Amino acid sequence: MTVLTGHQIEAARILTLRAMLKLEMKGLSKSRGPTAYSTLKMMGFKGKRHEVLAQLDIIRDQLTGETA
Repeated sequence: MTVLTGHQIEAARILTLRAMLKLEMKGLSKSRGPTAYSTLKMMGFKGKRHEVLAQLDIIRDQLTGETA
């Protein structure tokens, strides 16, 4: 069992929304509620879907400690 606390919760949310956005870009989406793209736009991300995904890739790399 994993317990997320503090900033880990927001990091997990960002990573989940990134995965959802990738699926939406392939044509798959959940049936109800707002899309990942609209949620990310409400969170302050700007641009088209592929631009938002690029921003999320940078954030993911920072969270996991990877360098490009």
